[in-house]
Amino acid sequence: MKKIGLLGCGAIGTQIALAIDSGKIPAILTHVYDDSKNASELLVAKLQNKPEIVENTHLLSSNSVNIIVEAASQDAVKDVALSILQNKKDLMIMSVGALLDESIYDILSDACMDFNKTIYLPSGAIAGLDGIKSIKDELDSISITTTKHPRSLKGAKFFENSEINLDEINCITTIFEGTAKDAVSLFPANINVAALLSLTGIGSEKTRVKIIADPNTDKNTHHIEAKGTFGKMTFSIENFPDANNPKTSRLAILSAIETLRKYCSNGIQIGT
Repeated sequence: MKKIGLLGCGAIGTQIALAIDSGKIPAILTHVYDDSKNASELLVAKLQNKPEIVENTHLLSSNSVNIIVEAASQDAVKDVALSILQNKKDLMIMSVGALLDESIYDILSDACMDFNKTIYLPSGAIAGLDGIKSIKDELDSISITTTKHPRSLKGAKFFENSEINLDEINCITTIFEGTAKDAVSLFPANINVAALLSLTGIGSEKTRVKIIADPNTDKNTHHIEAKGTFGKMTFSIENFPDANNPKTSRLAILSAIETLRKYCSNGIQIGT
């Protein structure tokens, strides 16, 4: 069975760990790390098969594991992803927005080649990435409109320099319109879907993003439109927020679990 190390023991990391512990993912969770020792301990307490809590990220990837799952932050990706690949471990990244920094993307892409390792990016809270990948060379424009409850946007860097008060929003309100690159920078925990879309298609400067706050919704909705010489694609996805982390859609966690299950499994694989 594959051995897994987990970087980040918050809401997403906990659900991935529970999926491994239950056997849904045919693997063994052997090591975990979080900047908060308390978070690591709380996670391990929920598991039947107890992984080792390591003291730093270097110890996480230097152990005998096959893959490290990052469920921490964009900063964590920037700080430790390269050393994980240098330690000859595969890597699954949840904080995909970090890769819109072109220097980070190029360094990690080169490292994958140099050390014969792979980085996995789950589809997250959206669908249709297989289709977008297949027509990216014939793509003229692509956009995503994301609608969330105001509480799902709280804490975003965008509001440090904005006069918008999320607590006072009482009707559908457009919060942001711009490029995926800017959206991911200003909403690092809220809009990783835009990063995935831009990495799949025509880049972060050409991928248009609109973020809408709706105080009457109980879902995270993503509407994607892609146009080009191939024709036109449209996708609409309505996700319920994760019960433990309203910034994250439940589908994002399920996508991560399925990506990891596929990595750890043999047999027939469906889709590209």
